[in-house]
Amino acid sequence: MTIEYIPVSGDGRLWAEKAGNEAPVVLLHGSVHDSRLWDGVFPELALHRTAIRYDARGLGRSTLPTAPFRYEDDLLAVLDHFGIERAALVGLSMGGEVALDFTLEHPERVRSLILVAASASGHDWPQSPEMDAYTAADRGNDADRLAEMELEVWASLGDRAPGYAAIAGMVTENAKVRAAAEKGHVRFSEVGAVELLDRVTVPTTVVVGDHDHPEIGVIARRLAEGIPGAHLEIVAAADHYLPLRAPERLMEIIVRR
Repeated sequence: MTIEYIPVSGDGRLWAEKAGNEAPVVLLHGSVHDSRLWDGVFPELALHRTAIRYDARGLGRSTLPTAPFRYEDDLLAVLDHFGIERAALVGLSMGGEVALDFTLEHPERVRSLILVAASASGHDWPQSPEMDAYTAADRGNDADRLAEMELEVWASLGDRAPGYAAIAGMVTENAKVRAAAEKGHVRFSEVGAVELLDRVTVPTTVVVGDHDHPEIGVIARRLAEGIPGAHLEIVAAADHYLPLRAPERLMEIIVRR
């Protein structure tokens, strides 16, 4: 196992961990998370693959951005740093969105794609009081309220389901830096991926928990129907934090690819 700080644009550094051998798999987390999201998967995955996880810019142990950047460029920097020509990408939520956008931009660098509870660029979310409150907490730089809303909306199975203590700790810490991690710095793709799904040519699996937010289910079906040959997996007893709620089932899906 190796832990490194990978240099990226704007004098940034990404915390990254690499373990194992065989075909490389890169794990990407969501927007109020860090690489601890994969604690239930990473050690076992490293027994079967070269497992790589990293903290996205401004989250976890990575440095805060000081200049404009793109998450896709940071992922490319991770692959280049470790000398990886092609990797399987496993992305959750925002990490799934980044993985999909990256695949459309750099198809030659991707062996396969596993989109877990993924968001997708270009998908229009319907308005609802719940999501309006979440967005207000995010934009208002209210860390306590953002953490509260994150757990209420996305960890819907609550504290009696597996992994809650790890989820709550990770969310509470990252909510404090979430605003600084993105606002005024991150640059998103100009063309939404949902308009380009037929251009995805790598083997793709779409994974969603049966207790995730309903709109994530809508996106999952949209991805599975729009990406040629994509396969949809619905995981029982899992909400948006699927890697910590049902790690064994997710491991089965990942190693199958």
